[in-house]
Amino acid sequence: MQAEPKKSLVGEEYEVEIGPVAHGGHCIARTDAGQVLFVRHALPGERVVARVTEGEEGDRFLRADAVEVLDASKDRIEAPCPFAGPGRCGGCDWQHAKPGAQRRLKGEVIAEQLQRLAGLTPEDVGWDGTVMPAEGDKLPAGQVPQWRTRVQYAVDADGHAGLRRHRSHEVEPIDHCMIAAEGVSELGIEKRDWTGMASVEAIAATGSQDRQVILTPRPGARLPIVELDRPVSVMRVGEKDGGTHRVHGRPFVRERADGRTHRVGSGGFWQVHPKAADTLVTAVMQGLLPRKGEMALDLYCGVGLFAGALADRLGDKGAVLGIESGKRAVEDARHNLAEFDRVRIEQGKVEAVLPRTGITEVDLIVLDPPRAGAGRGTVAHLASLGARRIAYVACDPAALARDLGYFGEGGYRVRMLRAFDLFPMTHHVECVAILEPAAKGS
Repeated sequence: MQAEPKKSLVGEEYEVEIGPVAHGGHCIARTDAGQVLFVRHALPGERVVARVTEGEEGDRFLRADAVEVLDASKDRIEAPCPFAGPGRCGGCDWQHAKPGAQRRLKGEVIAEQLQRLAGLTPEDVGWDGTVMPAEGDKLPAGQVPQWRTRVQYAVDADGHAGLRRHRSHEVEPIDHCMIAAEGVSELGIEKRDWTGMASVEAIAATGSQDRQVILTPRPGARLPIVELDRPVSVMRVGEKDGGTHRVHGRPFVRERADGRTHRVGSGGFWQVHPKAADTLVTAVMQGLLPRKGEMALDLYCGVGLFAGALADRLGDKGAVLGIESGKRAVEDARHNLAEFDRVRIEQGKVEAVLPRTGITEVDLIVLDPPRAGAGRGTVAHLASLGARRIAYVACDPAALARDLGYFGEGGYRVRMLRAFDLFPMTHHVECVAILEPAAKGS
């Protein structure tokens, strides 16, 4: 006998007290029936009417939006962006919170993940609980930093550029993104007709005037003639191979950080906030304190940001091995680091390449893994190499906390953790953890 289909609760409304912030840009509440609600557009301590956006009867948790605020937090402000709010653009999570409150909420999420996934307190990891704003981002409530140097616009059926709604393929047409960097905004993407395109990514490099757009056409569509308000190079994503191909101009942009220029090919990873690369290099180098002649690993090395910083500081007798899975990024890293004789970049997944190198000991390790983290096996291998210091750069507090737990099992302790608000208005946060052998710190 077939089970009765569960009743959808989408559209149901509950009057609830909002509890603590949770990882992912929402806060936790409970219905009278005990179901957990993950509520967006709310703040801890508020009383709101929450309208369910996802979930069915019997589900352990439901997703919801705060559609009416009955008792507001002192941290609440009117969202500066006209496209923010329930059912609107999903790009920002905290437009309705004061900037200082956003950083405090991010700090609470980091602390909660460390405790829950690694059993660590802020004191255990040498962190005072603060999330630092990037230079120039400390603005009054109601003002928004223009920080996003890479914006992926979705295109609706009428050819209008916009941004996706939260957890949806639907496009919210916009005429301006408030967090877009000036170099992106001045291209005028939102004013153009992009009929036939699925998406348009705009890139404004930091430290050069390089501007680039990457077009992803819908199946069978022809590329438009791209005439924007500033000179740009144009790339397209191939329908068959998914690769990025040059249409016009340079196939890369030049980014500047740590006193060096880095070539970044289309689709290559580079930090989105204009101050992020320098901020992170400074935090990593201050934590590692590289010494002349040491041997270092730079894992998930991208186009070589940390490898170059290490090579600069390790001198002629030092050596750096970088490992990166992206073919284009490896080409860029080798180009960017060509001046260093004792830097080698290997292509492939870290877990596959590192065992093949035959390396059994190193002095320093930097790892900047993707959002999912490094994982137990890779962490165990790294812990076996006996590095005197390890710098872990993480964009996801949950993956970081889990991996720090694994490092603990491998005999490493966190000497220091720093957190940076390199994604204002969103729930994302960047952390740098510096680890050392536990015996040293005991």
